[in-house]
Amino acid sequence: MAYRRTERINQRLAARRSDIILAARDAAAEKGLAAVQIAPVAERAGIAAGTVYRYFPGKSDLVAAVLTHIQETELTAIRAAAERAPGPLSALAAAVVIFAARAIEQPGLIAAALAPSAEFVPAGPTGDFRDAIAGEFGARIGAAISAGHLPEQDASNSAGCMLGALAECMVGPLARPAGDAVGRRESVLAAALFAFRGLGIADARARGLIIQVPIAGSCELARKSSNPVGGL
Repeated sequence: MAYRRTERINQRLAARRSDIILAARDAAAEKGLAAVQIAPVAERAGIAAGTVYRYFPGKSDLVAAVLTHIQETELTAIRAAAERAPGPLSALAAAVVIFAARAIEQPGLIAAALAPSAEFVPAGPTGDFRDAIAGEFGARIGAAISAGHLPEQDASNSAGCMLGALAECMVGPLARPAGDAVGRRESVLAAALFAFRGLGIADARARGLIIQVPIAGSCELARKSSNPVGGL
């Protein structure tokens, strides 16, 4: 009779795999993808190195899993923020602000995901992190254009330019020190306002959209906006 894993065993295996990925993610957040080594990650996860190899045959497999995890986590956060907005332009503002806020809170992790070595880019439907985030922005920009809230433009090109600006401001070599929570919020709002200027939205209107995106200290959506810009 063939052996069949019980549901409890499957859950335990999935939890162990998740623990390994989270330990590797923390290592990448501190020192970049080069820090994702089997033995140190195993130590962080509180397991033997041999156990890590049962789930990930080599370092490149583990790094690819970490990059996929980062991409899925950030896209989920962006989409959750955008879906709470009342209209396409507000959704774009939410997507931009949440991406920037999460980036400034975890600069090492986002920097690693934005510029991994080519050997570590995940294969398959997940694709490249930079492409995925730009694609999400592009879709939001396109929706706002279609609704008449933005001037006509190449949504894909604008998304790439916007992501480049945000990445440089939040995690690039020219990024200012993050500072305290107030300083981080001001940096996020300034970067988002700059991005909206580039899309063709005047400062006053852009500021009204951007400041209404709720940002908790951990970049989680802790509350809904109390004064949404209806329909935009």
